[in-house]
Amino acid sequence: MDTRLFFLSFFGFGLSKWAPGTMGTIGAIPVGLAILYFLSPATLFLSALLLTVVSIREINKFEANGGEHDDSRIVLDEVAGTWIALSMTSAMPLSIQVITVFIFFRFLDIKKPSIIGVSERKLKGGTGVMVDDLLAGLFAGIM
Repeated sequence: MDTRLFFLSFFGFGLSKWAPGTMGTIGAIPVGLAILYFLSPATLFLSALLLTVVSIREINKFEANGGEHDDSRIVLDEVAGTWIALSMTSAMPLSIQVITVFIFFRFLDIKKPSIIGVSERKLKGGTGVMVDDLLAGLFAGIM
């Protein structure tokens, strides 16, 4: 496996044969919680934004080299969206935070209501892969 796909799959979480997006979310939660514990919600939010910028570039390269658009193995979009939701809910008790972020984010990421679905259909390349999950994370955090 090439290193780009290993990175885009969040170090292998997206390579799961069963629900790779869900596995990416599961992998994102402990890393996000560690950033919250040792640093701050603002750092987690900014980490999600930095991950997004790097991911867009790497997804564009992946697709330009023959990779499928929004390949199911790419789960950095789930990671960034989950981190945004976690950064917005850090005042909640930990168990409630993890459960609600997981449920709301996965629901919004799968169903893609409103602007979430529109962004996925209208945007292309790495931006199209990332933005719908960022919006799902934002709305999950608000919910």
